[in-house]
Amino acid sequence: MRTGLQGKTALITGASRGIGKAIAVALAAEGANVVISSRKQESLDEVAAEIRAASPGVGVLPKAAHVAHADEAAACVDAAVAEFGGVDVLVNNAGTNPYFGPMADIEAAAAAKTVEINQFAIVQWTQLAWRASLAERGGSIINIASVGGLSTEIGIGYYNATKAAVIHLSRQFAMELAPKVRVNCIAPGLVKTHLARALWENREEQISKHMPLGRIGEPEDIAAAAVFLAGDTASWMTGQTLVIDGGSTIRASIA
Repeated sequence: MRTGLQGKTALITGASRGIGKAIAVALAAEGANVVISSRKQESLDEVAAEIRAASPGVGVLPKAAHVAHADEAAACVDAAVAEFGGVDVLVNNAGTNPYFGPMADIEAAAAAKTVEINQFAIVQWTQLAWRASLAERGGSIINIASVGGLSTEIGIGYYNATKAAVIHLSRQFAMELAPKVRVNCIAPGLVKTHLARALWENREEQISKHMPLGRIGEPEDIAAAAVFLAGDTASWMTGQTLVIDGGSTIRASIA
């Protein structure tokens, strides 16, 4: 199936590694120009070089921005418009989890940081992209949530609460921005990323045994879904959440 992404422009936050990087690589492989953003310019420059080598001919703009800083976010969106004429796809991928433990013990500063980056940043970047480009030319927004936003879990309950909010924000924005912009959400299960390293690094074999599909996810598994949602193949899909978890939410139990 044709994605229709050739010549389009995608902006991806948290794109220096993990799921965000994999999404940028996959969209570029479909012919899209990519604007990649994260906090560290050096890391972005390395990713940009990899993308240019793998997908010669596509435009790649590495632009450092702290996802929660409004002025840096605005500068990133403005740079995308100046470089490529607009934004067609926004991928709100950046996230954080500064606290592990029961919600009864979380401190206000950790809670505020989690909300600021995981939840409000999505509102902020969506507003900026909408006003700068999407309201006029239309497009697609993809928000990265988590299967944790659909259930309860020991230790990362507050993180999961913000991911539940991402799912609802996606539905709300889908209603408000239609018909010009489609807004969908991906809820990954356990994926081998730096952010989730504490959850899988020393338990990968044990966890994989209890996964219906026999393995932990890779960033590329999520990237494939993002390509689908970004492109023409999902043109009649909005306000939905794709769960991609290797079957973890259907297993009976885990040892």
